[in-house]
Amino acid sequence: MLAQMDTDAFSVEYYSERVQAEVTALPQTIAARYVVLTRRLRVFGPNLGEPHTKALGDGLFELRLKGAEGIGRVFFCTRIGRRIVMLHSFVKKSDKTPLQDRRIAEQRLKEIRNEGP
Repeated sequence: MLAQMDTDAFSVEYYSERVQAEVTALPQTIAARYVVLTRRLRVFGPNLGEPHTKALGDGLFELRLKGAEGIGRVFFCTRIGRRIVMLHSFVKKSDKTPLQDRRIAEQRLKEIRNEGP
């Protein structure tokens, strides 16, 4: 049983309104899993461990979502001030994460780092 906290230790933000819309448009059961796991992220932070999250290195993480419609991924990073930023989302069509999707997330991570805190 997870301990309930009165206030969230972390905040969840989005790289852009487009990313937020893409996450919102995930298939229903994948989106439901996203909601459950982001609640945990807000309380416990970015490293929930597998099978929920996976650290990909260099500050990039993936949120691993399974639902009746398939498998989804949301790449994210952390920022100063206990902020979690969702960078990119997609529904997997194969076992391997497409390189293009990972590169999008890595580019957005780089842009965020160049902005500063």
